[in-house]
Amino acid sequence: MKPTRKQQTGASFFSILIVLLVAGFFFSVAFKLYPAYLDYNTVDSVLTQVSTDRDELQKSIGSLKLDIGKKFRINQVKLPHKDSLVITKKEGVIRFVLDYEIRVPMFYNVDAMVKFEKQYEAIAP
Repeated sequence: MKPTRKQQTGASFFSILIVLLVAGFFFSVAFKLYPAYLDYNTVDSVLTQVSTDRDELQKSIGSLKLDIGKKFRINQVKLPHKDSLVITKKEGVIRFVLDYEIRVPMFYNVDAMVKFEKQYEAIAP
């Protein structure tokens, strides 16, 4: 039995339109969330570099905060709150605690909340 012409037709206009709408929605969400993740990756690389640099770890907590702030400014990164990064030094261990969340407006009254948490530990020289 030969298939008829109607059985051999491709995707209809409406099915292509639905696929494009769904793809557009996901691309829109990805483009709106990308800057938050890019900033987090920059913060992560700065804190990883600082926590492994012996010269940086010899400095006081205040000068560490200033140096990290300068590196953030150079990379055009701004943390949402002053309390987003807490640096403590106890018993020869320097701990960097990064904890913040960002609200990204998506559509009308719908927001996406992105939460970042990470701890870095280094032994003071």
